[in-house]
Amino acid sequence: MIRRIRAPFPPKTLMKNVHFAFKRQLSRRTVLRGAGVTLGLPLLEAMTPAFAAQREAKTAKRFFGVSLALGLHNPNLVPETAGRDYKPSMYLQSLQDIREEFTVVSGSSHPGVNGGHTAEGSIFSACPNQRGATSRNTISLDQLMAKHLGHETRFPSLVLNTNSQTSPAYTENGAMIPAENSAMKLFTKLFVDDSPAEQARQAELIRRGKSVMDLVGGEAKALMREVGAGDRDKLDAWFTSVRSLEQRLTANEAWINRQKPKVSAKPPTDIPRNNEVAVERIFLDIIHLALATDSTRFITLHVTGNTVNG
Repeated sequence: MIRRIRAPFPPKTLMKNVHFAFKRQLSRRTVLRGAGVTLGLPLLEAMTPAFAAQREAKTAKRFFGVSLALGLHNPNLVPETAGRDYKPSMYLQSLQDIREEFTVVSGSSHPGVNGGHTAEGSIFSACPNQRGATSRNTISLDQLMAKHLGHETRFPSLVLNTNSQTSPAYTENGAMIPAENSAMKLFTKLFVDDSPAEQARQAELIRRGKSVMDLVGGEAKALMREVGAGDRDKLDAWFTSVRSLEQRLTANEAWINRQKPKVSAKPPTDIPRNNEVAVERIFLDIIHLALATDSTRFITLHVTGNTVNG
């Protein structure tokens, strides 16, 4: 099931036949030129980073994927009839008030992915799950998106689980990303400002990380001069990933001293330990806040169906 999210349209301008497309922050020296006339602009809100970020947040694309350890009974999910006027299945019956807001996609599958719990790791990567001695997973959809657009928010992505640290989120090297399974820790990370001491600790870790990237980058450049064309291609791909990591470190550094968004919701202190549905609802409420505050744009939530952590 794919949820369609309507993006708000920009406000109408009062000036007819004039359209300004502010795709980036404007310089205070920006001028308009046309027919031999140069027109200087006053200081606009679009000339400040805060406004640019706010506009971008309104039109940004977001991804939220939910995977279930126990799966769903297919006949109860997929409608028997196709087309816009389909008869809702048992699972979709309770969603008819938002029927026009989502699309049901049937008949799709991942080639080479069988059923069972081993298929969990392939949900967002489509990697065949006949795991052999040399086989491994590939990058998951959420991490591919975060790789290109994750730097635009405080958290490139959120990988969550209602109970354990397993997840269907995988890096480019096929390594599983451990999930956050504590609703309280998730809320704190998103909406509670770090102490000055913690901010200093994070800055130091990033500084060390950047110095390591600089060192590795220099070694890679020197090595590329000593290998053949095939190895240079491999090193270039690896070096590109190193640069990408460095860019993420730099982006994270910029967020350290910025205040986190304030929300009216209270931290989830009373979390039931044997009520999976209640825990799912708590996670979903926090996820809604994370998207609404533009703290991140790419999220996966794995629902285990077991006793949960706080």
